[in-house]
Amino acid sequence: MPELIGTYVDRLITIELKNRGMPNGIIHKLYEAALLEAGGRPLTTQAAEGLIEHVGKKDSVFIITGAGYPPTMPKGESDGPPGAAVMGRALYWGLEAVPIYLCEEKHADPIFASSEAAGIMIKDFEDAKERRLGGVLETAPTDPSAVDGWAKEMFDKYQPKAVISTERLGPNEKGIVHGATGLAKESWNLVDLAPLIYEAEKRGVFSIGIGDHGNELGFGRIHSAVKEIMPNGKKCQCPCGAGMATVVKTDVLIPAFISNWGCYGVEAMLAFLLGKPDLMHTPEQERRIVMACLEAGGLEAMWCSKAFMVDGARGECGMAAVDLLNEMVRLNLTDPSVGVTH
Repeated sequence: MPELIGTYVDRLITIELKNRGMPNGIIHKLYEAALLEAGGRPLTTQAAEGLIEHVGKKDSVFIITGAGYPPTMPKGESDGPPGAAVMGRALYWGLEAVPIYLCEEKHADPIFASSEAAGIMIKDFEDAKERRLGGVLETAPTDPSAVDGWAKEMFDKYQPKAVISTERLGPNEKGIVHGATGLAKESWNLVDLAPLIYEAEKRGVFSIGIGDHGNELGFGRIHSAVKEIMPNGKKCQCPCGAGMATVVKTDVLIPAFISNWGCYGVEAMLAFLLGKPDLMHTPEQERRIVMACLEAGGLEAMWCSKAFMVDGARGECGMAAVDLLNEMVRLNLTDPSVGVTH
């Protein structure tokens, strides 16, 4: 049953709704490559099973997110923080774990707002762990040379049992981080958070990568496929010329139409496997979380506005996806019945 439900969840989160000017016709290809590489079992099932296996009560889980940069999106975008917040909520209520959000300083406000809109308050670690008052938010140093040391410090301090990255960009083979269309600008002042994934690998900590274009942390699992599938996979639009595909791997990789949706898929499988249909957030909560992100400065990425959109799709699309996932979980946890007319 986890394979069957996971297959349907995977199908839903990989529906593609894109403006034809953006890379399109790609999500199903990225998904198929990831599914093949992972052995054929549904990816959301593998992610949820991994979290249940590795994470227990009071354990810390790192959630890495944050994409979008000045001048168009100075505090980031509406894809990333809402999904991270929903993951934090699912871990908090489903596994009684402590979500630890890790991001660049510029992305902190939308992540903070999204988490609190999801009902997970941001507190200090002692209150979050011992009194179950919420989660924690940590920001990386602005000096790129200090990130390696910071990553080790975070692992030493929190001893995470799992790491989840969603909509967080990773470097290519030349160490350059690119956008979906192969752009890489020094003006972004981007801080590469890939050392957090490298540190997880060194310490044997279970990791999940969620993304929508192949330049996000985790897609190193299908690096060659991304190069073939993405228009700028082999050759980017910056002087490095090595393409936008990241080389950073996670234990499980989940391609999704919108990275937020990938998180919702993992949430759905956690709800199903734990037998807790109420673990799913509702469409109304989805609206509240995305709007909180937008109001805190996480702009929608197509037109860089506060319109109720994520990656060019109306926010109502995300609400509909959440509604469908809710029903998928609820109906499959309900006692079997043929009703009164069948």
